[in-house]
Amino acid sequence: MKSDRVEGTWHEIRGRLKEQWGKLTDDDVKQLEGHAEQLAGKLQQRYGLAQEEAERQMKDFQKRMNWHKPHRVS
Repeated sequence: MKSDRVEGTWHEIRGRLKEQWGKLTDDDVKQLEGHAEQLAGKLQQRYGLAQEEAERQMKDFQKRMNWHKPHRVS
């Protein structure tokens, strides 16, 4: 039951990531599963953002989605 809830949460996060940052590839998003802290680097790569701006956007997204802990499904 718990893994179903985690999988559902990750499904929502994955959809919101693609919705907000369409330049992220499916592979990018897959790599982020369970690794929320890597989002800033992906944003820098895909959008050419400065580190500070990428981190600001990452933190804002994480806060809105409550995505601070790994959502990896075993």
